Amino acid sequence: MRAILGWMLAAFTVLSLSGVSSPQSAERSDAGSVKEKLIGAWGLAWTEEQSADGKTNRIIDRKGTIVYTRDGHMSVQIMLPKREDSPQGNPVQYDRGGYEAYYGTYDIDEQANTVTHHVEGALVRALVGKDLTRVYRFTGGELILKSSRADEHWTIAWKHY
Repeated sequence: MRAILGWMLAAFTVLSLSGVSSPQSAERSDAGSVKEKLIGAWGLAWTEEQSADGKTNRIIDRKGTIVYTRDGHMSVQIMLPKREDSPQGNPVQYDRGGYEAYYGTYDIDEQANTVTHHVEGALVRALVGKDLTRVYRFTGGELILKSSRADEHWTIAWKHY
């Protein structure tokens, strides 16, 4: 019996220290810092891209995941429904053959409402070593990210898993 109680205490301690949270603490974290709101795994909800004629198209058939960890790491993966590259006119190529993937660390600038992804590894090797700054906002349970570049016209929305 003593051994069982010891294992239960050890398991509780590990779970507490690892950041596993109950639904109640997840609700509280929403009212906390931007970093606390970002932390976790998010599923792709929709994207919007501006076409060459200036029209904005909402796209819902892409799949993807973005993850932010408490210790400052991140990763993102997005799959387009068909094997195709980014739309023409995008100044930066993020994907190859309809798949985007990169990982690295991130920093948050709460004053500017930006999160910067410092790319350490990527499917498109030209992104390695780049800093990709995204303007963020939280609305309706979604994390909305946009490029901070004036020459990129896309928006992507993520829902917490």
